[in-house]
Amino acid sequence: MNSVKKIIGRSDVIDLPQLKLFNLSAKIDTGANTSAIHYHHAEVITQDGKKTLHFTLLDPSHPEYNDRSFYFTKFDKREIKNSFGQSEVRFIIETEVTLFGKNYLTEFSLSNRGNLKFPILLGRKLLRKNFVVDVSKKNLSYKQNKVT
Repeated sequence: MNSVKKIIGRSDVIDLPQLKLFNLSAKIDTGANTSAIHYHHAEVITQDGKKTLHFTLLDPSHPEYNDRSFYFTKFDKREIKNSFGQSEVRFIIETEVTLFGKNYLTEFSLSNRGNLKFPILLGRKLLRKNFVVDVSKKNLSYKQNKVT
């Protein structure tokens, strides 16, 4: 049974509740398969005998940057083509994104987006089952949440 898809605009303001990051600008990108988030530093370490991905998100110039370390034991490394068509090996994590008051579990690649306007990009894996994109709109989730 198909669920009703929400209309989302070309950009929005989202939350990443599991990472305790809120009101982040995100670009909706139907050209990207996987969602992406800007990271400042990432490395694989051994913690309690397990390989663990240690990283910080955003960078010191971003208003939401907090120099908080994140540790994920469940992560992947994958070759992903960037917007220029060049392949990059990126770390992949899974976390929740909040849109229209609902949490969606999705994959994010850690990407260097420091020189780009949006620190987060939401790709097709998240969009295809849940949303229809209307590029003439923006911040629909954010506006709905401000009203309620």
